[in-house]
Order: sequence, then C-alpha cells, then structure tokens
Amino acid sequence: MNDELHEEIRAAVGAILKGRSARGGFDAALWKDLSDTGFHLLGVPEEVGGSGGGLRDLAVVVDLVAFHASAAPVAESAFLAGWLLAQAGVAVPGGLVVASLDEVEAHRRGGSLRLSGRAAVPWARHADHIVVLARDGDEVSVAVVPVGELEKAENLAGEPRDIAVFDDVEALTAAPVGVDVDDLRLRGALARSVQLAGAARAVLKSARQYVAEREQFGRPLARFQAVQQHLAALAAEVTAMRISADAALLAVEAHHRPEFAVAAAKATTSAGAHVVATIGHQLHGALGYSAEHHLGAATTRLWSWREEFGNEAHWQDRLAAAVVAEGSWWSTVAGGAR
Repeated sequence: MNDELHEEIRAAVGAILKGRSARGGFDAALWKDLSDTGFHLLGVPEEVGGSGGGLRDLAVVVDLVAFHASAAPVAESAFLAGWLLAQAGVAVPGGLVVASLDEVEAHRRGGSLRLSGRAAVPWARHADHIVVLARDGDEVSVAVVPVGELEKAENLAGEPRDIAVFDDVEALTAAPVGVDVDDLRLRGALARSVQLAGAARAVLKSARQYVAEREQFGRPLARFQAVQQHLAALAAEVTAMRISADAALLAVEAHHRPEFAVAAAKATTSAGAHVVATIGHQLHGALGYSAEHHLGAATTRLWSWREEFGNEAHWQDRLAAAVVAEGSWWSTVAGGAR
C-alpha cells in the first residue's frame, strides 16, 4: 500500500518539479504549486492544519526536491516547523513557515510570551512566520513569530541561511512542548540525510547519462574499464546513503532507537557526500564545474548539507559514545538492526 502511494506521490511531485530551474534562490511559483496541492505540508497532522500522511510520505517529497535541486524549503517547513507545531498542538499559520534551529530566551509580560536572542533560521527572508523554541526557566514553548530583523547569509549552494534577531518580540501564539533543541537538531539531521541521498541520486543519474553519451577515442566513455569502476563505486555509495536514510526513517516511525539510527544515517550520508561529489566531478570532467551545468547544483548542496546539523565526524563520535554506553558492540548493532 505504501509503495503504491509513494509511487503516486513521486509521479505527482515529479511532474511539478520537472524543468524547474535550480538557480535564482527561492522559487515562489514552485512553492505556490506545492502549496496548492498540499505537498508542502505532507506529514504534518491535519489537526494542526497540515496535509496528513506519515513521515515516509513526507520523505518522498523531500527526496525529490533534493534530487531536482529545487529552491523550495519543504524540509525546513514540513519536516521541522510543521513537526514542532504538531508537537505543541499549535495550528500552522498561513504562508510559508520555517523553523528556528536554536533556542531563544523568553519571558512573560502582560499575558504574552516575549522572545529575545539570535537564532539560525534557514530561508527566513522568504518566510511569513518563524517557529521558535523559547525557554522561560524550566519551561520550553513552541512560539510563532512574524519575520522581523534578519542578518542574511547563504550556504555554498546559495540557499538562504539567515540569522533572526529577536529583541523582546511578542509571540503571535505559543504553547508548552515536550521536546527541546536537541530533539529538533536530531530531526534536522534526519531531514538532511534524506536530502543528501536525493542529491546523490541526481549525481549518479547525470554521470550515467554523461559517460554513455560522451565519446573518447571513438567509443563512449562508459566502455572504458576505469570509468566503469568509478561508476560502480559511485552507485555503491549512493545506495548506501539511500539505505541508511530509509532505515532511519523506519526507526523514527517505529520509535525504535531513533537516535542511533539517525546518527548512523547522517554519518553515512555526510561521508558519502564527499565521495559522490568527487567521483561525480571526475566523471564529468571540466564540464561539471561550469555554472551552467546542473551537476554543480547537486554537488554544492552535497557539500553544504554534509556540514549542516553535524558532519560525519560529529555523528561518528555520537555513535561511538552510544556503543561505549551500551557496553557491547554486538548488542548495539544487533539491537539497532531489529
């Protein structure tokens, strides 16, 4: 049933994304198309204004957006902001909503929650509202605020990585929540793992097509053994990235040691990003470095997302700590595989 549903989602979302340019920052027209069809909030419960569906349904959309290098923040909106709102039972506000990646200070005055501090908010400049984790003493709340003062920045792929500045800003709505910033960052690592796997798949597709069409010494590049070996290594890495991301999604949905599974996925996909980008550019030659070629849209995302929410070294350390805490390597691995 899920496989059939996911194929339908892939077909519908793929039709929306096909032919869209990866350049030029935020694609407002694309976001409208995704919003009109409800795909921008897939995986967010209908009770808070989302489109319903499960985590893996949403992951299909996030993977496709990454595969096409589309300028649409579905991961930041549904995967993060929508999830936070659902955890607190707060309705999704109108327009584009994205999540702060940092916790800020809060205090109550006159019956309202007021926020102060600085927080990283990807895509904030294009958003209408920001969802923020706000701490007032021992109580953590999910707060919705309008977009205000920003310090604009971009990652290597040109995606907005803004800093929001809150100076006694009044929340439009707020509610206590049982998650904290560590939970949010774990969720972000899962989102980036899915995105990395999607972008890696795009590199593999491009490389296969290029070496099949490009000729050297009177025959296609794909006929050369060295090229075949590079292509096989690339395919193996992409497969490992996809499997690790899928395993983490299943673990999170099943509530079965999600921290371990997400750590393994982000460590695998971040490490794989370097390998995939390197081999992808080797197979494309100088052509892949030109600004006009679509390969760069995928590889700059790989290099950027590799570092976001912790790179492979960070998550490998987390995995090692988990194994030490368990006291048994075999029980940790076997337990994580059940």
